[in-house]
Amino acid sequence: MERIAVISDTHIPERASSLPASLMDTIAGCDLLVHAGDFTRIQVLDELANFMPVKAVYGNMDEDVLQRKLPERVVFQVAGITVGVTHGWGAPVGIIQRISSIFAGDRPDVVIFGHTHQPLVKQYNGLVYLNPGSPTDTVFAPYFSFGILEIEQGRIKKMNIIRLQAGNSAKKQY
Repeated sequence: MERIAVISDTHIPERASSLPASLMDTIAGCDLLVHAGDFTRIQVLDELANFMPVKAVYGNMDEDVLQRKLPERVVFQVAGITVGVTHGWGAPVGIIQRISSIFAGDRPDVVIFGHTHQPLVKQYNGLVYLNPGSPTDTVFAPYFSFGILEIEQGRIKKMNIIRLQAGNSAKKQY
């Protein structure tokens, strides 16, 4: 079984000085980290890449060096499924429809995105969409969060939003 940590919109150092310890403790056993953009600074990508393998895209708030280093979208295979990742753009209303248009030819099994900071797991037009929310910012969301995706034998076994509690602990939300 492959266990994938999914994060987005870390916005360091604008929203937090570092990633929450409870996030790092929880994802330590994962096989891969997917970051859907808005690191803000390249040091965050470097720190995560030293911690575990990372697949990532840039977001609209990322510094130029990140936008030159990372793609706007990526499609890859892991444990027998196809994953599409992009940050997203525009207003929260209609974001899934906008994102689905850029993956139409790829037909991923799951699409990971960020931008809205609002945690979400939703099916739309036969695809599963996952927005992990933000582990450091609640400006548009009710709580800090990230996602965990478990894949076994070419199938999505679990897809959870993990809520980071006050006091720096993690709790499965859905």
